[in-house]
Amino acid sequence: MKRCAVALLGQRARRRWLHLIVGGALFMPFWMVGSLVMASLFDDAGMFTGGLGVQFGAYAVGLPLVAVAALFPVARPMAVAATRALCGVPADRFADGPAEGRARVRTAAWFTLHLGVGALLSGATLALPPMAVSLLALPFSPSLRESELGTFWGLDRPGWGWAALPAGLLMLLALAAVAAATGALLARQAPRLLGPSPADRLAAAERRAAEAESRNRLARELHDSVGHALSAVTLQAGAARRVLDGGDGTDLEFVREALTAIEETTRRTVGELDWVLGLLRRDGDAEEGPGPGPGLDALESLVRGAGPKVALTVSGDLAPVPEALSREAYRIVQEGLTNAARHAGGEPVTVRLDARTEKVEITMENPLPERPPVARPHGGRGLRGIAERARLLGGTAQAGPADGVWRLAVRIPR
Repeated sequence: MKRCAVALLGQRARRRWLHLIVGGALFMPFWMVGSLVMASLFDDAGMFTGGLGVQFGAYAVGLPLVAVAALFPVARPMAVAATRALCGVPADRFADGPAEGRARVRTAAWFTLHLGVGALLSGATLALPPMAVSLLALPFSPSLRESELGTFWGLDRPGWGWAALPAGLLMLLALAAVAAATGALLARQAPRLLGPSPADRLAAAERRAAEAESRNRLARELHDSVGHALSAVTLQAGAARRVLDGGDGTDLEFVREALTAIEETTRRTVGELDWVLGLLRRDGDAEEGPGPGPGLDALESLVRGAGPKVALTVSGDLAPVPEALSREAYRIVQEGLTNAARHAGGEPVTVRLDARTEKVEITMENPLPERPPVARPHGGRGLRGIAERARLLGGTAQAGPADGVWRLAVRIPR
């Protein structure tokens, strides 16, 4: 009994009933146009004074107009929004965005079904409850029994008035049952008619891929910028501490240089962090996007902050290098220096950048330490990020031991 009551008058059933009534309200302008058409065809077919046949004629004229209106792309987002809110169907089963191609036909079918059925049920919702209430009151009112209502139902005869009670209750129950069944029918058809088409699924997959690439890019930027800064600062601070621990105070100039390098590195990293955070804010305010990140023009400052054992050699003119390539090359060198600081054991690092040909070549080498570096528990992402950057620009990246040194070689076409 309780299950039947919930199925007929529960929250989901009430929302679906409301959804149908909304469809009936949306159908009103189309019905009015149909009434004008019927009035032009029949002299006595007024908008509100025509007989039942005229009203259904206006209804029949309005349905094709609904289908035509639903062919506009904006119809699907409006229909999906109402259906998601009121039909109790999982939101992920609907398509997003305006309808295109064959999806317009399915949207038109849904719109016509929703408004057409909603109009009929709305009319029943307006007409049947007052009639049912009158029937429920009829046994207690002699005037109602003697009225046209009692005569119409044959309840004006003695003893028949109490039959109006079950008739009124059955009328209300039937209305609720029809509304619940109709709402359930529309809920089953909604994903089929408003669900994503193959083109919608492809567009959604492309959006997810673009979002994943954006997240990966931000992860690479944060990893390279912050990771390099922490590694460089740790290296410089450790070297300065070892000099001061010597106790003789003879190499204060080295300590001064180390502290200067720490200051430059942290200042530069704060600027880079602002740039990366600007990328995150750009989605919320497209007109206030961040400026370009650091490029090859900041390479000397980067190398200087990495310590005195890093040597830089540049061949060719860096000015013609495209801006995007310049930024990625900077990040590649930055991550290479970070790896060297972590794993080279304080060995000298050489950085060679050659821009004389159609490819920008970056080569970084450092002697292999006597003892292999201690691997991090969860592995590193630096070399993977370098390979991703190079691959996105159509280049290649190779890293590994060769001829007694650790060598990172990256080639990117201009």
